[in-house]
Amino acid sequence: MDEIIDILTPDGKSTGKTALKSEAHQKGLYHQTIHVWFYTDEKKILLQKRAAVKKVFPNRWDVSVAGHIGAGEKIESAAIREVKEEIGIDIKESDLFKVGFRKDEIVHPNGILDNEFKHLFLCKLTKGVSELTKQIGEVDDLQIFDISILKDTTKHGNFMVPNMNFYYDFIFDKINTIL
Repeated sequence: MDEIIDILTPDGKSTGKTALKSEAHQKGLYHQTIHVWFYTDEKKILLQKRAAVKKVFPNRWDVSVAGHIGAGEKIESAAIREVKEEIGIDIKESDLFKVGFRKDEIVHPNGILDNEFKHLFLCKLTKGVSELTKQIGEVDDLQIFDISILKDTTKHGNFMVPNMNFYYDFIFDKINTIL
């Protein structure tokens, strides 16, 4: 879906301009996204397998939920919306625990210039995988994995979305801090 998103400066400040997501990815315009990592008390995490039709990293395992923040949309509202859209569950803002913010600049082999400021959240998974609903065209599978998969670099890049700048290490440490 081609959403309208807010455009930021390279240092993360609002430009007051908006663009279609496709235009931002074509021109390398900076924009905001959310990542929500679902975890369990048993040190497990929920990963999604990106749909085969995705333009970047198709068929790779990735963060539980991720998405773009719509123009004028509150960060937490975008996280709640994306969780509902991608895995079909309702969460509240109080369920989200913000753990960070990162800037990524990625040039994909297909020409997409993905310059993002990611807002990173943890959220406790209180439902079983069988109770989740995959968003068609976005998510091909959902599974629970031991958190140690984040440290298994043999899985990064062939099974999972490649680990960029120790991102998985950061998430591993943040989850372990709260458990």
